[in-house]
Amino acid sequence: MRGENTRALWRVRPYLRPYVPQLVAMVVISLAGIGAALLVPLVIRRIVDGPIARGDRGAVLPLAALVLLLGLIETGLSFVRRWIQGGAANGFERDLRNKLYAHLQSLPASFHDRWHSGQLLSRAMADLSIIRRFVGFGLVFLVVNTLTFVVVIGLLFRLYAPLALVTAASVLPLAFLSSRFKRRYTAVSRRVQDEQGDLTTLVEEAATGIRVVKAFGRGPLVGSQYASSAAQLRDSAIESSNLRATFWSLIDLVPNVTMAGVLVVGALAVGNGSLTLGGLVAFTSLVLMLVWPMESLGGIIANAREADTAAGRIFEVLDTVPAIADRPAAVDLVSSSGFLRFEGVGFRYPDAEGWAVHDVDLDVSPGETLALVGTTGSGKTSLLNLVPRLLDVSEGRITLDGHDVRDIRLSSLRRAVAVAFDDPLLFSASVRENLLLGWPDAGDEDLEIAVATAQAQFVHDLPWGLDTRVGEQGLTLSGGQRQRLALARAIVGRPAVLVLDDPLSSLDVHTETLVERALAQVLAASTALVAVHRPSTLALADRVAFLDDGRLLAVGTHSELAAELASYRAVLGLDRRPAGGIEEVA
Repeated sequence: MRGENTRALWRVRPYLRPYVPQLVAMVVISLAGIGAALLVPLVIRRIVDGPIARGDRGAVLPLAALVLLLGLIETGLSFVRRWIQGGAANGFERDLRNKLYAHLQSLPASFHDRWHSGQLLSRAMADLSIIRRFVGFGLVFLVVNTLTFVVVIGLLFRLYAPLALVTAASVLPLAFLSSRFKRRYTAVSRRVQDEQGDLTTLVEEAATGIRVVKAFGRGPLVGSQYASSAAQLRDSAIESSNLRATFWSLIDLVPNVTMAGVLVVGALAVGNGSLTLGGLVAFTSLVLMLVWPMESLGGIIANAREADTAAGRIFEVLDTVPAIADRPAAVDLVSSSGFLRFEGVGFRYPDAEGWAVHDVDLDVSPGETLALVGTTGSGKTSLLNLVPRLLDVSEGRITLDGHDVRDIRLSSLRRAVAVAFDDPLLFSASVRENLLLGWPDAGDEDLEIAVATAQAQFVHDLPWGLDTRVGEQGLTLSGGQRQRLALARAIVGRPAVLVLDDPLSSLDVHTETLVERALAQVLAASTALVAVHRPSTLALADRVAFLDDGRLLAVGTHSELAAELASYRAVLGLDRRPAGGIEEVA
């Protein structure tokens, strides 16, 4: 995830194209403002060498008014430039952030398993803000200040060439200092930004896991980890600040030394008559106009290094090719009967030695409910995740109504296949928004049926009913309540295929029985794959597929498998149950 970035900032060009007219306008307006400022020393020279030298006080007033007018013009142009800058820079940041977020949504779950959320959050917020500051300020003034320097040096040569050479010589130490600074600052800047991401991850994990932290009394441990990470970031930030401070101090020294040289040489020139007093005043005024471009060079270079590093970190994400995406010839699924077929299906996780699922052949008829039974790690969840393409098969294929699921557009496939996970996640939104997440067009009747089926009528007792906001990850609700809402969310749209990963594990026996009875009616109209860990859930199944070590050992009714396979009975603990226990339920 971490590496050296070379010219990464150059790659943001496509996102800047819509804002090129605004950027050009900013440069033109800035140059116009600087042009107005450049005229001021020339007018002052005329005042000193003309009316003041002649003692003509009446002629001073019009020229002084001209100086005031030029100052007002410069101020007005500065306001317009900043107004344009706000729209262009923030619009660019918005577009790039939207692109980054959309790309993150397109990446598979395996990508998010590898990346810390804090690192992604740091890239989406802090890094993009750094780039925005460079685009809105550093980039514009890099151009403006360079042109200003060239124009001012040209005017200085017209005023008095020897002094202009003294001023132009200041470029040499500036170039040397900038070269040394860039090499050292790039590495430090990258380290600071990475450590900011690490610290963000610690904060995010401590916040979302606060109950676990408190339950185990590990607040001091989490606090010490945070303090250690914060101290490491502090040290790196101080090193970064020291580099900038040293560089800026030396940069500030250059124009001051230059000005001292100009005053010494200029005074001698005035003394021997080769330069007028007005000329020296104008010359020093123009040299003072170079102080800002010289001093700002340090900030611009630092910002450019940070922006280049930030762009590199962002393109680490954007360059990741989505492993699961629509094929070029993918089609929409207009309707679906729900007929599923697994043909020699195998799946292995990246860098894993063995197969999670291997050589699975299986047909699931429309309207049939198939239970998947097996020990932990037998491949049940992996097999379920292959149906909506949360994972993609490594070998073989899965078809839905005869179409390879990889040939169906993801949006269409996931409208036809709904999923409820054993670890339900709710978003910090209203109950209604959570339930309609996958089915925004569902009506109130569909919503009420789903709530009733999942035995989630408790939502009507919440302060604002369905419009009550649940806390982050739904932690204001109990585990059973979250699981019932997740089940309701899956069935509200009446999908053709339901994928349920142990959907009743957090329910008490009484609620489970009620849910099973109501859910049986819903499943009669859908094809369903249900991962089962509790024998009582088998009441929902028409057939059972028994998995062991990723392989399909047997398929049949519960009674058939219980009678034929001792390993099946052992997984469900049937040999420890009174005779007739599960059979009566099933």
